[in-house]
Amino acid sequence: MDHLHALAGTVSLVALSWALSEKRAEVRWRVVLAGLGLTVVLAAILLLVAPLRSAVFSLNDALNVLERATQEGSMFVFGPLADPKQPFVLAFRALPLILVVSALSALLFYWRILPIVVNAFSWLLQKTMGIGGAVGLSAAANVFVGMVEAPLVVKPYLARLSRSELFMTMVCGMATIAGTVMALYGAILGPVVPDAIGHILIASIVSTPAAIVVAALMVPGPMTHEETVELGRQDASAMDAVTRGTIEGVQLILQIVAMLIVLIALVYLVNALLGLLPAVAGAPLTLQRMLGWLFSPVAWMCGVPWSEAQAAGALLGTKTALNEFIAYVEMAKAPADVLSTRSKLLMTYALCGFANFGSVGILIGGMGAMVPERRGEIVELGMKSIVAGTLATCLTAAIVGFFI
Repeated sequence: MDHLHALAGTVSLVALSWALSEKRAEVRWRVVLAGLGLTVVLAAILLLVAPLRSAVFSLNDALNVLERATQEGSMFVFGPLADPKQPFVLAFRALPLILVVSALSALLFYWRILPIVVNAFSWLLQKTMGIGGAVGLSAAANVFVGMVEAPLVVKPYLARLSRSELFMTMVCGMATIAGTVMALYGAILGPVVPDAIGHILIASIVSTPAAIVVAALMVPGPMTHEETVELGRQDASAMDAVTRGTIEGVQLILQIVAMLIVLIALVYLVNALLGLLPAVAGAPLTLQRMLGWLFSPVAWMCGVPWSEAQAAGALLGTKTALNEFIAYVEMAKAPADVLSTRSKLLMTYALCGFANFGSVGILIGGMGAMVPERRGEIVELGMKSIVAGTLATCLTAAIVGFFI
C-alpha cells in the first residue's frame, strides 16, 4: 500500500504541476521524463546502496563532532548558558553551529573540495536532462549554498537565459536549503528522525532534479547551451575564507533570530484574533489548523496517511507562510500519536526547502540586483517559484516513499 500511495502521490504532483503550466502544449517532456528518472535513481542509490547510504549517514557522526566543537566555543563565550547540561536555549546551543559550518564551508570551497562535488553534480544534470551549463551549475551549487549565492556564481549568464531557465534557477533555490543550516536542522530533528542530517542532505540532492522537472512543467521553454561555466575562487587564503565564512554566518544568525522573533509573535497575534471567533469542531480556530485543512491533500500526496494529513499539512502551511525552521521545530515537538516515524521522515523531505513568502522577497531582491534588466520578469515569477518549490520538495518526499 505504501508503494501504491507513493505512485499515486508522484502522479498527482506531476499532474498538478502540468495543470499549473503557462503553456501545457509546449512542455519539453524529454527534460521532465529524464528529470523524473534521475530523481528516482538518485533516491534509490542514496537510500538503498549500502556503501553510499553508510557514507551519507556517517555525516551524523560528523555532526556530533561539530556540535561538541561548537559547544566548546560557545561555553567559552556564553558560559553556563551554552552548557548542554542546562535547559536548552536556542540562541546559545543551536544557532552557534551555523558559525562553525559557515566557516568550514567557505574553507572547503577555498580548498576546491566542494567545487569538485558541485561541478560533478552539474555535469550529471546537464548530461541526463539536457539543460545548459549555467542552469546546471547554479542548480548543483544550491545543494551547498543559499538561493541568492547560487545564481551569483552564474551572474554573467543570467541575462541570456530563457524564461524557463530563469525560472528553473529560481525554483532550485526554493526547493533546497543551504549547507550552512543543514547541520542546524539535523541537530533539531536528530531526537525524532534517525540519521536526520543524512536525510536532509539527500533531500537537497534529490530535490534538485525534481525542482527542474516542476519548473519545466510550469514554465516550459527552450534550453540554451553556452560554454562551460566554472566556479571561481572567492578568497585569497584559507584564513580569508574562514573570516568571510564566519562573517556570513553572523549575518545569517542575526537574520534567523530576527525572523523567528517577529514571525512567532505574528502567529501568536493571528491566533489571538482567531480565538475571538466561535470554536470549530469543539476547538478554537488557529492559523495552524486552517493551514492544516488547506495543505492536507498535498501532505497526502507526499505519502502521509490521511489520518495524519492535517497535522502534516499544518507543517507544510507553517513552512510556506513562515519558514522551514519553525516547521522543523514544530515537527520535532509533535507526539508519536500525531505523526508516525515514517510520516516524520517523509515530512523531513517535504519541508526541506526555502519556499516561503519571506524567501521570495530575498530572491527577488538578490536576483533583481544581479540582472536588473529582468527584474520585472523575476518579480512576475516570484510567487510561482514558491508553488513550484513546494511541489518539488513534496515530489521528492513522494518518490522517497518508494524506498523507505
